Amino acid sequence: MVNVKKGVLVTSDPAFRQLLIHLDDSRQLGSKFIVRELDDTHLFIEKEIVPSLESKVEQIMENMNPETNDNK
Repeated sequence: MVNVKKGVLVTSDPAFRQLLIHLDDSRQLGSKFIVRELDDTHLFIEKEIVPSLESKVEQIMENMNPETNDNK
């Protein structure tokens, strides 16, 4: 039997890939979302998690650069 999942191919630098793996391992989005780690710059993730993932990454980036928060 074949197991098929809808997903998205994510291409990133190795550092951002590690951030995604950390978010997946710590289940910060509520569940694991990485379907397959392909290589040093590519991950296959569940399609349904993309909006939540984008929001979480944006939040992390804003927290890392507090100067942009002051301009809002």
